[in-house]
Amino acid sequence: MSVSSGKVRVAHLVTRLDLGGAQQNTLYTASHLDPARFDVDVLCGPGGMLDDEARRLAVRPERPFRLEFLPELVRDVSPVDDFRAFLRLTVRLRETRPHVVHTHSSKAGILGRLAAKAAGVPAILHTYHGFGFHDRQRPAVKAFYVGLERLCVAASDWTLFVSEDNRRYAEPLGLAKAGRCSILRSGVKLSELPAKLEDRGKKKAELGCGMHKPLVSSIGNLKPQKNPEGFVRVAAKCLARIPDARFLFVGDGELRSRVEAQVIAAGLHGKVLFPGWRRDTAEILAASDVFALTSHWEGLPRALVEAMKSGLACVAYATDGVRDLLRDGENGRLVEADDEAAMAERIVELLESPEKARELGRKAAASIGKEFDIDAMVRAQESLYTSLLR
Repeated sequence: MSVSSGKVRVAHLVTRLDLGGAQQNTLYTASHLDPARFDVDVLCGPGGMLDDEARRLAVRPERPFRLEFLPELVRDVSPVDDFRAFLRLTVRLRETRPHVVHTHSSKAGILGRLAAKAAGVPAILHTYHGFGFHDRQRPAVKAFYVGLERLCVAASDWTLFVSEDNRRYAEPLGLAKAGRCSILRSGVKLSELPAKLEDRGKKKAELGCGMHKPLVSSIGNLKPQKNPEGFVRVAAKCLARIPDARFLFVGDGELRSRVEAQVIAAGLHGKVLFPGWRRDTAEILAASDVFALTSHWEGLPRALVEAMKSGLACVAYATDGVRDLLRDGENGRLVEADDEAAMAERIVELLESPEKARELGRKAAASIGKEFDIDAMVRAQESLYTSLLR
């Protein structure tokens, strides 16, 4: 189908507007697509941390979009709610008749693509910001989700991956069809990094970390994927050698109470901090000395891109999209997944060798090119929508 006149109507579907890279990028896209060429809908489940921000963005006069919360669209598996959400999405898409449906996140990706197919949407695409299945699941569970994803890929016109590693992983599973997929990086606002910070010590003190103490930071949801418990164990190993260091994990989520109890049990209160979500993460990165990422799996970690562009020395487990970004010894340090002793050793080395850390940080910043710019990401999506409708 081609759109010969008028605007292209694009519907973005996401499970819930939690404070994560996929959700932030979806909202940025919805509020920055060219208003002369595109009308935009955002459909999502309620209860996310970004709900109020989405409401504010939706009514901006220069780039408004239609925002609808669907109570049936929930994050956890719920056969009754999931079937109701599929029906509700199908009805809404038939009523609004978008030219393009672009889905994000696992639940909305499955239900949204199937509903768009049932509603006869001309162009259907999905971005894998990571996968809803992983190698740590029971084989039967993983096989079930891979089967669902294959069905959805067959119902789609295009599939986007945020990392080359994810595309390679998806290919033998039948999720990366030749000629029907491409790489599109999860973008960040490169022009705002590194943040201008006049006094790093003052920022550290504001965070409760001590003005002159080495600071190791991380950012992410407190959920199993991000492995905050592993972060605490690594911190304990580092603190045994550098007692003055401080460790900060910015984020919130289901594991919050567990990791806070872990910190207290390990006698690390005041040394390993979990301040929750904050809006000054760019300044926190600018005040930090090392960035550590202990995730078990990733699509393309947006926080790591931001840390690298901020000129931070980064240490991370060599998982998925992380390998697209870091080259061990060149622009950061990579460690085999779950090797906590090696992770701690690399962090200690960088804290004890500030010049080496600064050099890795300079190379990290230089390696983040324009392909990671969030505005370039939006323009690439505009071109893709137009080409699919031809």
